[in-house]
Amino acid sequence: MSEHPPARRRRTGLAAAVGLTALLGIYVWLVALRAVQLVATGRAVGIVLGVALLVAPLLVLGLIVREWLLALDVQRMADTLATAGQLPVDDLPRSASGRVDRAAAREAFGPYRDQVQADPGDWRGWYLLGFAYDAAGDRSRARAALRTASRLHRGKGAPGDLP
Repeated sequence: MSEHPPARRRRTGLAAAVGLTALLGIYVWLVALRAVQLVATGRAVGIVLGVALLVAPLLVLGLIVREWLLALDVQRMADTLATAGQLPVDDLPRSASGRVDRAAAREAFGPYRDQVQADPGDWRGWYLLGFAYDAAGDRSRARAALRTASRLHRGKGAPGDLP
């Protein structure tokens, strides 16, 4: 067993994300290449299909860039909190398979929600709330809270309502 499993898990996750992004990049490149070929036919149907196929890869690339920027900012926020000794300890009870006990996660959720309600302009509260949502199994609210934390961390915009 490794002495530092979380660091190894993080590297493995990063490698998987980079690998999948590279594969998706190749796919997007091939679709864009085919789209240009369709437009070059000069036929109306080819042009329409080619333009449609060009829009899709651009949209996909935009979404990929958005997710990577969020991931990088979330890591910067985690580093800042870790340096300040403010990262919470994940001591939630888990099942034999390693899944977080949802009832315990929901119970631990309250203080984070209260922290955000007390100071909605503090990115730290939103960051911690995002991970509390994640532990409770609500991934869409977790992402929304992390997006709000990122926006506040970068100094862009006002806080949103609780997701």
